[in-house]
Amino acid sequence: MADGGTDVTCVGETMIALRPPGRDGLGEASSFLRGVGGAESNVACALAAWGHRTRWIGRVGTDGFGTHVLDTLAAHGVDTSAARRDAHRPTGVYFRTSAERAAAQVAYYRAGSAASALSPDLLDRADAWSGRILHLSGVTAALSAGCLALLRDLTAPGPGRPAISFDVNYRPGLWHAAPEGPAVLLELARRSDIVFVGEDEAEAAWGLRGAAAIRAALPEPGVLVVKRAAREAIAYAPGGLVVAEPAPAVELVAPVGAGDAFAAGFLSATLRRLPFPARLRYGHLLAAAALTSPGDLPDPAPARAHADRLAALGPAAWGTLRLGPGWAEGPNAPEERTA
Repeated sequence: MADGGTDVTCVGETMIALRPPGRDGLGEASSFLRGVGGAESNVACALAAWGHRTRWIGRVGTDGFGTHVLDTLAAHGVDTSAARRDAHRPTGVYFRTSAERAAAQVAYYRAGSAASALSPDLLDRADAWSGRILHLSGVTAALSAGCLALLRDLTAPGPGRPAISFDVNYRPGLWHAAPEGPAVLLELARRSDIVFVGEDEAEAAWGLRGAAAIRAALPEPGVLVVKRAAREAIAYAPGGLVVAEPAPAVELVAPVGAGDAFAAGFLSATLRRLPFPARLRYGHLLAAAALTSPGDLPDPAPARAHADRLAALGPAAWGTLRLGPGWAEGPNAPEERTA
């Protein structure tokens, strides 16, 4: 049940992320930079950077990597008091290269991880329902039968259930060994209040083409956000409201984490009860911060006042906004331009 002290609770997997410091492939790299990555914890960290009270709940090993995960999230201002350590399973790890390469390489080592053991028996629903919003993603549903059972439990109707935010986050490679097929993501989305999905995801997972077809298949969520790659995002809202906002042009550094950052920006504006066009713009801005950063998180995240200024631009100025590396550092950054 919401305790009034947490804005957004995020439940899911967080792993150690390792990437070469330069442009080497995984086979050529002799050293790696260490970071932390996970769909739900990325959202928690980005929201905390904008002053929201966030909590991350998951499982990590008792290894040093698990300690690093918890220390990193805490350093970002995320409450990890309900996270648990697993003495029998390791913390998951993944390696990836920079997007500067023609084809980024990613290798996951998550099978049998502590996060894959999540289940309704190992997580207190009261902890997960402790905020105004509970944010989940489809990645968790694919990790194990226990993880899928947990998401079904957390999205079930019941007294005290918070608003459920669900990012479909379809990852085809995960579903080859998943307990059920990706159609289960449609089931979970229908039980949610705020849903994020890309047009490409919906076509790959469900065979749906176009935003209108996605909305027709998902009439239940009060808010549905359909992302149309780098072009725009469309929000379907209560009362039949449909709002679209174009995305600013971005000079890409790395494609990882943009969807999580978009969700965080949208949820931040939702918590502030801003109009839907503004919610989409804040999503675009945090996504741009992730796309122009090498790691999984927007680094740095733009100051909220800076984001407020950009989100308030008129249609013409917003439509010509160009964001490159360094833009998030402030209004005088050289890589923030309007034509």
